Amino acid sequence: MASFVDRVVLHVSGGTGGHGCVSVKREKFKPLGGPDGGKGGDGGDVILRVSAQTTTLLDYHHAPHRNAGNGGPGMGDWRDGRIGETLVLDVPDGTVVKDKAGNVLADLVGEGTEYIAAAGGQGGLGNAALSSQKRKAPGFALLGVEGSHGDIVLELKSIADIALVGFPSAGKSSLIAAMSAARPKIADYPFTTLVPNLGVVQSGDIRFTIADVPGLIEGASEGKGLGHNFLRHVERCAALVHVLDCAALEPDRDPISDLVVIERELDRYAVDMSFAGADGGVVPLNARPRLVALNKVDAPDGRDMAEFVKGDLEARGYRVFEVSAASHEGLRQLGFAMAEIVQEARDAVAAAPAKATPVVLRPRAVNATPFIIRREEKNLEPLFRVIGEKPERWVRQTDFQNEEAIGYLADRLAKAGVETGLFKAGATPGDTVVIGEDDGMVFDWEPTMMGGAEHLAAPRGTDLRLLDLGDRPTRAQKREEQQERRDAKAAARAELEAERKAGIWTESTNRQHARNLGIKEDLDANGGATDDDEL
Repeated sequence: MASFVDRVVLHVSGGTGGHGCVSVKREKFKPLGGPDGGKGGDGGDVILRVSAQTTTLLDYHHAPHRNAGNGGPGMGDWRDGRIGETLVLDVPDGTVVKDKAGNVLADLVGEGTEYIAAAGGQGGLGNAALSSQKRKAPGFALLGVEGSHGDIVLELKSIADIALVGFPSAGKSSLIAAMSAARPKIADYPFTTLVPNLGVVQSGDIRFTIADVPGLIEGASEGKGLGHNFLRHVERCAALVHVLDCAALEPDRDPISDLVVIERELDRYAVDMSFAGADGGVVPLNARPRLVALNKVDAPDGRDMAEFVKGDLEARGYRVFEVSAASHEGLRQLGFAMAEIVQEARDAVAAAPAKATPVVLRPRAVNATPFIIRREEKNLEPLFRVIGEKPERWVRQTDFQNEEAIGYLADRLAKAGVETGLFKAGATPGDTVVIGEDDGMVFDWEPTMMGGAEHLAAPRGTDLRLLDLGDRPTRAQKREEQQERRDAKAAARAELEAERKAGIWTESTNRQHARNLGIKEDLDANGGATDDDEL
């Protein structure tokens, strides 16, 4: 079973906000107490926090799905729902947060550093918060919104000042055990070390951390062996120490060839751009200060091999130290050389100008609309997609089982200019309108709903504009009916005027004409039978 995990894919989701409450104050002698529904509680966040007690991502490897608490629903008597419980996930120091595409979202360095991986959803407003001078007693409330969710990648990059690199069984773990209080697993077979080991070294007044990279071999930068998985742990190091085995038993290996292979693999490894300096550049691994430790000089042939290759290595520009992890020979000198490089790196960081991110203020334009309308086609039919944070959130907050809530949504969209934008985009009544992306709400657009529902006398929870929604005439039909009525009235007036000018109307004829008209109306109403017939 794996005991060390330095890369996991974590599925996180914030809590869902609670629904608002629809309630009316009911108290003795106060029959019209007004709305008193409370707001739903906001959902909890998922927060990543650096903890000194956490050294691996193993817990998230076994349980990759993490959800924050949901908010509670609002209640009557103006009581708000409970806020969802925030989920805090402890991660090791040096954890890098990325999205699925590999973009760096956060670099968590330093105990207590936090990053909100998934924000909780907003709670819905109750009818008490929705009441106004025009809408005094709303019969609806807003629904809670789901929290953000998605997949993130956590990569652990160890925090160390010096990195020990070399072939398997070169003695890196033995050096860490000899120079620090760390006690890594040590054996005489390759790939004994399966996880990066860290040790704290004290050299004079300087304290620093060293780490080893498990088993680099030829082709490690391309994924062979174990080195490709653990090279990320040396990206934060200020210097590298090549640990060369002077007592290797393989006939085709020697310290010089081992150094050439490791240098080639380090040169091919691309350092993550998230560690760029102030100038925007990244220092490659091979461009950092390097030392060479000729290890195992206590072996019978180890010292002879070290003396044989030392001159060649120094001619190449390396500082070479003959050391032995077993007898501790040369470790003091090597420790002081490491401390010198670490102090120089720390002084350079302290002397560098502080990186201050400039504050950029981007005020919203006066005439900027909070949405965009995109014309598409589906099944050779026009489709208009409305994209915007507010319209999409308004749709998610709407209870479509409540007519008054639907009318409130229509008023909000009209006030925001969505209907005007659809007209300008060329939409016609009956076209399909989608608010949101692929999972958005689909409507058959029929712009016949006028504003002002708060002035209509309707029972709570209903909207007169939505009654008989399927049989409601369109605006064009209403204009046509109105024009027909106008034409009929004009024709009747013209006929009466013509009769008056012809002298047909007199006082007696007017009375007879009116009586005839009344009899005719009675006949039409009674199916041909008059009141006289009934008597």
